[in-house]
Amino acid sequence: MSESPSPKRGRPGYDQRAVLEGAVAAFNDFGYDATSMGVLAARLNLSKAAIYHHVSSKEELLQLALDEALDGLEGVLLEDGALQGRAIDRLSHVLRGAVFVLTDRLPYVTLLLRVRGNSLIERAALERRRNFDRAVTALVTAARDEGSLRDDIDPGVVTRLLFGMVNSLAEWYRPTGHEDALQLADDVLNVALNGLQSR
Repeated sequence: MSESPSPKRGRPGYDQRAVLEGAVAAFNDFGYDATSMGVLAARLNLSKAAIYHHVSSKEELLQLALDEALDGLEGVLLEDGALQGRAIDRLSHVLRGAVFVLTDRLPYVTLLLRVRGNSLIERAALERRRNFDRAVTALVTAARDEGSLRDDIDPGVVTRLLFGMVNSLAEWYRPTGHEDALQLADDVLNVALNGLQSR
């Protein structure tokens, strides 16, 4: 049995996680393409060599960051609440979970939402996101078929509208604001599903 690699070390106070968090902040502030390793080094007050002690490239930082967001979203689909019960309840669980992922991993989800497919890493991330959207569309379809949602709106359109609302949180939600993640999730569900539920 092989041992897992030990975490890389660098300047005191910095580990791979700290470098990643600084990189994500820089990518969001300047754009991924405009953030060179030199810009990142200046932002972190580290040498480029110190950064390379933790990661092999800027691309690895992007991969780690997008995985952070996507692993969270995909994980919601594997939770018991997303797999058991009525379709409307499973859909509610996934929407609530997506809000929690966004609020908990806000910089990472923000970066994911800005990906445009300019590299293999970005295209792979977009494909994972499309797979997530397809899974949600299947839940919307099942909820419609069980009579919980109105049947005059295409499930694919419903999914895009729902996540247009959830994704917009990345533009204005701040963890220090007056509304916590739990209340925010309740508000999203009330606006989304009360407007969609059949009468």
